[in-house]
Amino acid sequence: MKLPDLNRKICLFSVDQNEIVSTSTPLSTLIPQPEYIPVIEDLIACLTTGFRTNLHSVYVYGSVAQGRAIPNVSNLDVVVVTREPCKDSQSSLFNTINWRFQREFAFVRGLSIRTALVAEVASLEALFTWGFLLKQCCVNVMGDDLAECFGEYVPSWEIAKQWNMDIGQTALEHRQQVALANSQQEMLVSQRQMAKKLLRASYGLVMHKTRRWLDDPVACGQQFLTVYPERAQTIERLEILLGTRAIPKRSVVALVDEFGPWLAKEYQKLEFKIG
Repeated sequence: MKLPDLNRKICLFSVDQNEIVSTSTPLSTLIPQPEYIPVIEDLIACLTTGFRTNLHSVYVYGSVAQGRAIPNVSNLDVVVVTREPCKDSQSSLFNTINWRFQREFAFVRGLSIRTALVAEVASLEALFTWGFLLKQCCVNVMGDDLAECFGEYVPSWEIAKQWNMDIGQTALEHRQQVALANSQQEMLVSQRQMAKKLLRASYGLVMHKTRRWLDDPVACGQQFLTVYPERAQTIERLEILLGTRAIPKRSVVALVDEFGPWLAKEYQKLEFKIG
């Protein structure tokens, strides 16, 4: 497996700790759906005001970054990298931004923010976690792009298991979210999140064979079927969950109860076989 070029890692520690550097690329060329550009501009303005010099960089990933966002359904997924740990006042800023978005950008279903320190990202331990996420999944919308400090990644079992080896536990967590859904909207969000995770995890079982980077859940499921055609009915049902209609809770629970443990066992089998 080809690993990121560790000789380039030195640049991770040369990041200017005292100055916020805005990306020179216009958002209009980074974000495929123009209706989301004002949303991201507003987010950057709020983060810059709230974090000031502690803010290092901001990244967008998921459906908004890829141009697949569905208004009133899709979240805005964001990574915020800071120089120092967040203060209490800075942590509460995320709640304030969420409230602001509900009022100003109601078509954004929610704001999902992951946070990290520069020192966490700039570590060997982060090669297959933060390094992979920033390099392969994220679009840098503000600040120095830490993804540039990593070499190119090659689709591999090592990466697949890093992100999906805990699929058994993750499936249970998604099941719990589905079970606790108290409205059609909550059910829709929960079933979509569950379906996306299971479809992407299914592709992880075959990624080392296809040698392709895929993130679109439907494409992931279809590639999975090239190796596991007997699971066609399961993939078809998961694709239905990606729609805009809430599915009866008992059907969703039954699906994750069957497919989640199956995925977990397949990952264990492949780990024993490939190592």
